[in-house]
Amino acid sequence: MYLERPRFKGGLKLLILELLRTNPMHGYAIMKELEERFAIPTPSAGVIYPTLASLRRTGLIEVVGSGKREKKTYRITEKGLEYLKEHEGEVKEIIHKMEIYKEFRELGGNELVKAFRLFFEKFDELNDDQKAELSKVIKDCAKRIRFIVEFGERL
Repeated sequence: MYLERPRFKGGLKLLILELLRTNPMHGYAIMKELEERFAIPTPSAGVIYPTLASLRRTGLIEVVGSGKREKKTYRITEKGLEYLKEHEGEVKEIIHKMEIYKEFRELGGNELVKAFRLFFEKFDELNDDQKAELSKVIKDCAKRIRFIVEFGERL
């Protein structure tokens, strides 16, 4: 298994509601804002639009018009604002987790994620010497990360 973005069941709905709290947006703008503000890499239209449809069905958001090329603009409803208020603790928690995730990616986590993806994609092509060397690198990296996190120092 490789490193991936944090899982947040229901968290995406809360993040979208939080974004719509400040101003109405169309789906693409929501995807871009999720990517920029929370480092969710290329949020999928196949996830965002069904989530928006679910939020509409429950009355938490509404469509306030269509812009260019029939883009629907979504706005949070009073019911949505109440829902956010009732789930304020969860909203703060998910935003905090996403801020940590964003900083992790900015600190080099993006490169780590890419390296692990490549590792898993090419694993069957590696010879025993390459696997042994990668084993050393991974164990050393994990050891150094734990040491810095636990003791605040470099090895």
